[in-house]
Amino acid sequence: MSVGKRIYLKREMPDPEIMAQFKSIPASNTADVMGRSCAMNPRIKLVSQPKDQMMVGPAYTVKGRAGDNLALHAALNLCQEGDVLVVSNEEDDTRALMGEVMMAYLKYTKKIAGIVLDGPIRDIDEIGHWDFPVYCTGTTPGGPYKEGPGEINVPISCGGVSVNPGDIILADPDGVIVIPRKDAPVILEEAKKFQAADEKKLIAAREGTANRAWVEKTLEEKGFEIIDDVYRP
Repeated sequence: MSVGKRIYLKREMPDPEIMAQFKSIPASNTADVMGRSCAMNPRIKLVSQPKDQMMVGPAYTVKGRAGDNLALHAALNLCQEGDVLVVSNEEDDTRALMGEVMMAYLKYTKKIAGIVLDGPIRDIDEIGHWDFPVYCTGTTPGGPYKEGPGEINVPISCGGVSVNPGDIILADPDGVIVIPRKDAPVILEEAKKFQAADEKKLIAAREGTANRAWVEKTLEEKGFEIIDDVYRP
């Protein structure tokens, strides 16, 4: 087996009913019940204009060399409807990994749920207006190489977060989070509870009934000093 040039055709998939339910919960609420350690670096941001703000789907992982999209082209041939392509790129920002032609193939022919790239794209003048979720680090006219190596459906790091094939990718205008496939049922129930509590907090904040006593209590516990005076150098 040639490590670095492997393409796995199969992956363990999440329960589709559980995955679909995450689409009604903001990514921030789900992230909060996961210890706030599952969100991709905000350098990866939404650059298109999808009508549906929530994107969810199983991760179809692509591991590429910096500035090279040969493995990504292979993924275009193999990915399935509803997948979310998640592409590592060694955090390189010097070369666009794809543009309008490749993106149109994914949107119209493959009908994937969206794409997350740890690198830039090009043709933003067109893609930036599409009703299709595109998350990336920015744009550049410089194009990629097509030499490899690369791998498909192996564990990767994207935006500083580990992603395994078949993990659930949840994204909205705030950014992208990764939900481990095996933990998804438990996380879903906790996220539902958190969302319900959060909605109550929002109502209290609007109506002026929010209880902020915890702030002073925490400051005291952490050793903060409240000084009724001005600072004098």
